[in-house]
Amino acid sequence: MYPFLHLPWYLIVFGFAFAASFINAIILTAVLSAGNSGLYSSTRMLYALAKEGQAPKVFLKLNKRGVPVPALLATTAVGLFAFLTSFIGEGQAYNWLVNISGMSGFIAWVGIAISHYRFRRAFKAQGRHLSELPFTASLFPLGPLLALAMCIFIIAGQKLFGFFWVMKSTGMAYLLPILGFQPSSFSTSVIS
Repeated sequence: MYPFLHLPWYLIVFGFAFAASFINAIILTAVLSAGNSGLYSSTRMLYALAKEGQAPKVFLKLNKRGVPVPALLATTAVGLFAFLTSFIGEGQAYNWLVNISGMSGFIAWVGIAISHYRFRRAFKAQGRHLSELPFTASLFPLGPLLALAMCIFIIAGQKLFGFFWVMKSTGMAYLLPILGFQPSSFSTSVIS
């Protein structure tokens, strides 16, 4: 657990109850701000997609103040659904949604690393000079190759964790010692 999550408790123990409330208010304000900006950007993104014909046209409707209300309601409904999944199956559905969104970022970075590497090689193969580019990565080719290797390592690790979780949750944990995991150290080996 992160130390700042326990900070209000320590402040109360040392007689600074007002400071604990103050820090809780700051954390709550930060969470509400992040939620507000996420809702705003998702709503506008859905509106922009509808404007380009990549989402249903119903999301193009604006109220008199210029707010795309159908896009706002759809975004709110998806956010509410994602929140409600934390109450289903002891939070497992919510954990899966969080893991899927995290993995999406790593998969996107795999694509970025491959695209960057291939672009630079194709650019030089065409006989063009790097001075023509507005920006050149100083760590090429190490940068994209390192990013690719790290992302693949993380994705493979997530897959491995999911594999062991499925084995444990389906009652097939008896296979874990065959794979080199002792039942007593299962949770520590998976977490590490």
